[in-house]
Amino acid sequence: MKKVFVLDTNVLLHDPMAIFRFEDNDVVLPITIIEELDRFKKDTADTGRNARYVSRTLDDLRRKGSLVQGIPLEQGGYLKVALCHRDTLLQLPAELEGDQGDNAILAVAMEYRHHYDLPVVLVSKDTNLRIKADALGLVAEDYETDKVNIDDLYTGTLEVMVSATTMSQLFSEGHLQLDKSLYPNQAITLMDESNPAHTALAFVRGDSGKLVPLTKLSHAGVSRVQPRNREQRFAFELLLQDSISLVTLVGKAGTGKTLLAIAAGVQKVADERLYSRLLIARPIVPLGRDIGYLPGDLTEKLNPWMQPLYDNFDLIFGTQDLRGRPDHWRRGHEEMIDQGLLQIEPLTYIRGRSIPRQFLIVDEAQNLTPHEVKTILTRAGEGTKIILTGDPDQIDNPYVDAASNGLTYVVERFKGEALAGHITLTKGERSELAERSALLL
Repeated sequence: MKKVFVLDTNVLLHDPMAIFRFEDNDVVLPITIIEELDRFKKDTADTGRNARYVSRTLDDLRRKGSLVQGIPLEQGGYLKVALCHRDTLLQLPAELEGDQGDNAILAVAMEYRHHYDLPVVLVSKDTNLRIKADALGLVAEDYETDKVNIDDLYTGTLEVMVSATTMSQLFSEGHLQLDKSLYPNQAITLMDESNPAHTALAFVRGDSGKLVPLTKLSHAGVSRVQPRNREQRFAFELLLQDSISLVTLVGKAGTGKTLLAIAAGVQKVADERLYSRLLIARPIVPLGRDIGYLPGDLTEKLNPWMQPLYDNFDLIFGTQDLRGRPDHWRRGHEEMIDQGLLQIEPLTYIRGRSIPRQFLIVDEAQNLTPHEVKTILTRAGEGTKIILTGDPDQIDNPYVDAASNGLTYVVERFKGEALAGHITLTKGERSELAERSALLL
C-alpha cells in the first residue's frame, strides 16, 4: 500500500539521496528542513557537503514543476515541500509549543495524517523526535536503508567439526575442500570430532572455497608484536595477505585492533617495502572536527587526537622510555615520518586525494557514515590496502549508531567479496584491569 513519508533533516544529512529511496511512495519535506539545510551548508564536514547536495537536487527538481504541488519521481511517487500552518502548530500539546524545527516537522506529519487517506510515516534518525511522534499517535521510524543488524553482524570466523583425518589432510596436502558454504577469506577453526580441544586454524583462500593453513609468523612476530589469541592470529593473516585489499577489524577497547593494523603496516612499509607509505587517519569527532582553536602548528593541534596512535608506535618500537629525553633521542614513528614512510593526519585531509601503493589505516571508523566510508574507499589507487578499525559501541558521531555507521555497513556489504576480509576481536589483551572494566562497567 502506498504511503506518505515525512522526512527529518537528519535523514538527508545522513544520506543525501534519501529522497529517491522510498520506491513509489510520496516523500514530504517540511519547509523547516530547507531552513536547516541552509544552516548546515557552510559546514566543511560531510554534513555540509550533503546539505549542499540536497539543496542542488531540490533546485534541479524545482525546474520540473511546483515543489508545493508535488513533483513526480522516477519510482512513481511524488516529492513535496510542505508548509507548516500555524493552526496545526497550535494543536500541539503545550509542552511542544513553538515553531522550532522538530515541532514544525511534527505539525506537518499531523496535518498530512488528518487530510490524506494514505498512511503517514515520520522518518527521523532523532530518537527523541520519534518518541515525541509516538506520543502524538504518529507512526515514526528510523531511516534504515543502510542499517545492519548489529546482533547478527558477520564475525569473519567459523568453527567446524571434522574428523582427525580431515584435519590432517589440511596440512599434508596444503589445502582442504569442505562441503560447506563459506565466505571468501573467512577464518576457520577446525575442531577434532573425537577431541574438540584439538584444533587447527585455516582460512578460505579468496573465493575458491578452499581452506589453506595460516601463514607461519616469524619468532619475532609482526613488528615485534605477537598475537595473543586466535582472533588476533586471524587478523594478522588478513593484514599480511597482499591479495586482500580491504580489511575490517571490529572489537571492543583493548582487543588490539589498532596495534595489529599498525604492526602489519610497519612490516609491509618499512621492512618489506611493498607499499610506499603507511598512512593513518582518524576522524576528529568529539569537538565538531574543528581543531583551529587549539594553539600551535598542525602537529601540535593534532596531538590530543593522535596520541593513541603514538602509544602504539612506542609499544612496537619499544620507545616508551624515550619520552622527555634529549632531542637526539628519536621515537620510532618520528624516524618513519622523517624518512617519508609514515604520515598521520585527520581524515578531513583525505578527501579529494588519490592514494596509490599505500597502506592506509582508518582508525575509529565507527564514527563515519556509510557515505563517508564510500568516499574514503574510492580514494584507493592501484596497489593500496585499506584497513578500517573501530568499535560500534563507542560512537561519538550523533548522526550514526551501532547499526548505521560506515564500519558495520562495510563489513556486511563486503563479506562476500574476494578482495576483502573481516575479523571481530572479542578478547581484551590490554591488561586484566582493562578487560574487567570493559565487561563490568
